[in-house]
Amino acid sequence: MDIVLVGILAVLGGMTVALQGQFMGVMDTAIGTRESMFITYAGGGLVITLVTLFLRGGNLRAAASVPWYVLATGLLGLVIVGTIGFTVPRLGLTTALVLVIAGQFLTSLLIERFGWFGALPRPFEWTRLLGVAFLLLGVWLTTRK
Repeated sequence: MDIVLVGILAVLGGMTVALQGQFMGVMDTAIGTRESMFITYAGGGLVITLVTLFLRGGNLRAAASVPWYVLATGLLGLVIVGTIGFTVPRLGLTTALVLVIAGQFLTSLLIERFGWFGALPRPFEWTRLLGVAFLLLGVWLTTRK
C-alpha cells in the first residue's frame, strides 16, 4: 500500500479519535463512564460481528497462533475508551487528547527501544528524543492556563 495513503489513513484515524473522544465525553457527562463504555463497545461489537459474519469469519482461526498477551487488546481498548470518555469532560478535548497522545509517544518509544512485544528494536536517537521533547513542550503549551 502506498505510504501516502497509509499516512492519510492515519490522519483520518486521528480525526476519528477526536470525534469519539468528544462523543464519549458527552455520554460520560449524561449517563456515566461505565454506561458510555458499554454503549460504545456494544455498538462497535455489533458492527464488527455483522461484518465478520458477512465476510464469513475471515481468519479468526489464526488467533490461536498469536502470543497470549496480544489477546488483551480488548481490555486495553476498554481502558483507552474509558480514560478518554472520563477525561474529556473534565479536562477538555484538546488537553485530554494531548495527554493521551503524550502517553502513547512515551510508551511507544520504550516499546521500540527495548523491542518489547515483538516490536523491531530502534535505538534512542537524538532526533527521536528531540521529537518527544517537542511533544512534551506541546503538552505544556496546550495544558497551561
